[in-house]
Amino acid sequence: MKIERLPLNGLRAFAGASREGSFKVAADRLGVTPGAVSRQIKQLEERLAVTLFERHANGVRTTAAGRRLAEDVDAGLARIAAGMEAIANITPDVTRLLLSAPPSFTQLWLLPRLADFELRHRQLEISIDASQALSEPSWHDTDARLALRYGRPPWPGVSTLPLFGDVLVPVCSPTLLDQRPIEQPQDLLAHTLFDVCWSTSGSGGFPNWRDWFSAAGLAGQTLPTLRHYSLYGLALDQVIAGRGLILASLPVVADRLISGVLTCPFGDRWVLPSPFRYELVIPDNGKPPEGIREFIDWLIDEARHFTRTTPGMPDQ
Repeated sequence: MKIERLPLNGLRAFAGASREGSFKVAADRLGVTPGAVSRQIKQLEERLAVTLFERHANGVRTTAAGRRLAEDVDAGLARIAAGMEAIANITPDVTRLLLSAPPSFTQLWLLPRLADFELRHRQLEISIDASQALSEPSWHDTDARLALRYGRPPWPGVSTLPLFGDVLVPVCSPTLLDQRPIEQPQDLLAHTLFDVCWSTSGSGGFPNWRDWFSAAGLAGQTLPTLRHYSLYGLALDQVIAGRGLILASLPVVADRLISGVLTCPFGDRWVLPSPFRYELVIPDNGKPPEGIREFIDWLIDEARHFTRTTPGMPDQ
């Protein structure tokens, strides 16, 4: 007999009744009425043109044909259940990315933006190495190693994708201005100044307060007390507490300027262009896996949006 469509409900009812020897018990297990089980089995018997159960006062008993069918149905249902469990337990292919990036930039710019990307791309597993050390980038079928770097290009032996340039701006807590107004560059000489000592890739030194004062027309000026830190995060805690000013990379402090936690006392005046850039370092050959390509495209788009919407950011 050719069966175009399997009567799955009838087969489930039949399998349950053959195991239990009772339509009522089978109905309880299936969450239906005994009458529904009886009707489904009756329809199955009519379809197969065989008697599957001997009915008697104390219950039911499978016939020889019923016992043979029960063995096949039980085996089939068990195989279907195993197949469904195997499918449910399949782990999606995961692409892994190890991304190294400067600690302060990672904390203050990258991570707040990365969360949304990770929610939309769960098959890409991103690990962050908050470091300035430039390890050799690579990519394979299911993983990659890339680097975000801040410095003065070029970097030998690798390729880079530009994200954005940089400018340095004096920033402080709004509470500091309440205590002592800052209107001209020389007003900074009455404050404590915080300085971040970068360990950067690329050639040349990082612009500092002395460079800023020179550009503001105060070359050779004796500077006030300088507090040196290795990370922006450490220095910014002091600045946010109202203890002084920092000459900051605009991308690092942009979100805090928007939130009002920090302010630029001079607005867009007396900013110091930086020769350093933020770039993504990638292998100089081969193609990235699909998930990595999506991350690169997202990062470049995010950088373009940031440049376009952040006042004071230099054009690419």
